Amino acid sequence: MPYVRHWLRNSVLLFATAIVLGLIAAHTQLIQPHDLDLDRTIQTNTRTGWLNTTMKLVSYCASPVAGVIILAVWCGWLLFLRRRPITACATFLVVAVGWNSTQIAKAIVARNRPPREFSLDPEIGSNSFPSGHTAFTVAVAVAVYFLFRNSRHRRTVAVLGVLAVLLVAFSRMYIGAHYPTDTFGSVLIASSAIFFVTGVWHAWLLPNLDRLPLLARFGLEEERAELEAAQGHGYGAPVPGPGRRRTGAAPAAGGGRHRRR
Repeated sequence: MPYVRHWLRNSVLLFATAIVLGLIAAHTQLIQPHDLDLDRTIQTNTRTGWLNTTMKLVSYCASPVAGVIILAVWCGWLLFLRRRPITACATFLVVAVGWNSTQIAKAIVARNRPPREFSLDPEIGSNSFPSGHTAFTVAVAVAVYFLFRNSRHRRTVAVLGVLAVLLVAFSRMYIGAHYPTDTFGSVLIASSAIFFVTGVWHAWLLPNLDRLPLLARFGLEEERAELEAAQGHGYGAPVPGPGRRRTGAAPAAGGGRHRRR
């Protein structure tokens, strides 16, 4: 997980911006009519039989049930098969916090969902802003990018991540579950939460992973040594370990900020 400077300030600013946007969209007429018009335009001009099925499937792949399964399988693979407990913990935190942060915004904004008569798959929950499905996709895309950020595939991963977010966001508007500002708000909320996680990770969590004896059974020290060896070749500052203090340099991979020579 990379280190982000001014993580707390960035997190608060993004969250505040998203909440203000949501309150304006939910409780004024400045955005609501335009949101509804765009929703209806998408639904009227693009809906067809095969695409209905496809968009429902896309939406389901980012649903709460599918999300829990994806996160459990992914982190389990990293922990039990790859024996990379630092990476598994970082990935879990980025996805889980980035995804579930939407629940706080939903409670604050309390926006009603689009009219049910236009929905292909009516939602049980009443709060529309922001979209949890879109936030989950944002969090997964960011977590995958973190894993590949030091590789030659990072640009491809970034592009694919953006396309995945756009596809899920479109599917939520297509089936009538969300307004456009709900999906945009999800990007802001999830990004805010991920900024916060990166700061907490480097300040408190990463230096104290050794206190969890379970992680030692799955190669904690081996992964830490591997990261330190990589950083010794010029990829950043040392990874904090038992009895070590952070240096003034920014932390690096797994965590820390990647630096190229």
